[in-house]
Amino acid sequence: MSDYIKRGKKPVRRLYLLIPVMIVIALILGGTYYYRFMMTEYDFATRLSSLDIDMQIAPIAKNLALPSDDEVNADDISAQAAIIVKDNGSLLASKAATKKMYPASTTKVMTALLALKYGNLSDEVVVPDESVINEAGASLAGIHPGDKLTLDELLYGLMLPSGNDAANAIAVHIGGSVENFVKMMNEEAKRIGAVDTNFVNANGLSDDNHYTTAYDLYLILNEAMKDSRFVNYAGAASYSVTYTAADGSQITKNWKNGNKYITGQEVIPKGVSVEAGKTGTTFAAGSCLVLAGKNADGNRYISVVLKAQNRAGLYDNMSKLLLKID
Repeated sequence: MSDYIKRGKKPVRRLYLLIPVMIVIALILGGTYYYRFMMTEYDFATRLSSLDIDMQIAPIAKNLALPSDDEVNADDISAQAAIIVKDNGSLLASKAATKKMYPASTTKVMTALLALKYGNLSDEVVVPDESVINEAGASLAGIHPGDKLTLDELLYGLMLPSGNDAANAIAVHIGGSVENFVKMMNEEAKRIGAVDTNFVNANGLSDDNHYTTAYDLYLILNEAMKDSRFVNYAGAASYSVTYTAADGSQITKNWKNGNKYITGQEVIPKGVSVEAGKTGTTFAAGSCLVLAGKNADGNRYISVVLKAQNRAGLYDNMSKLLLKID
């Protein structure tokens, strides 16, 4: 019996010896996981847990603001969601910044971002059948299947008159199909940390599954502004274009920006200059605007207003955000 007891104790001693080793291994693996996925102080695990992401997310830049569900310095903001962030990551104001909202045509910032990232501006694009938009009230550049424009010209048609037709032409040219381009949009959103965003089209027309947040739009516009060419389109007041129509005739159009700060129809708060932006309006989304601007010292600020009651309320809310700039 005593021999049996002694033999039975050996595995127990070995188990005690293995426990410290297992703890060390667990700590190493845990540290590796934390380093790889916890790229800021914000716990992205919660946001990523419900997503099927088969790609590595790029590290979040240290100068990005962290999202907050709490209202910050936004008592004067009547829009449903808003945020303004300085280029060093300082959060000046935030309201429901992580709430899922409809983006309307602010979607086109991502469309332009991918066109600049993967396209050749001198490419000649034949407008596809997918550019036919039948939704009543949809904003259009006025192009038609068979028309020939450069990608450069289409980007003006995308950002100034907010052409839903131009968005689809760009999507087919860059992605091969609208569906594949939308996949690229969602992959890019996840890559930059905009994990509460889901696109189902390239133009922002309403769909229950097409949504974003004020915080994610801040991330997307911040990414777009890294390409200096983006300002050429999103910061222009107007653009005159002449292109070849499907029947071979020459068509001339003058596209105007829907952003009233850029066209001078709305007064920009003193000490602030507007670099670029994108408006968006649908019944579901309300009046929306994303904006990049600078103060007198050249510091950049990115601000977002989602679902203001109307155009007047949109610019009132945005101006209140801009007045928070130091």
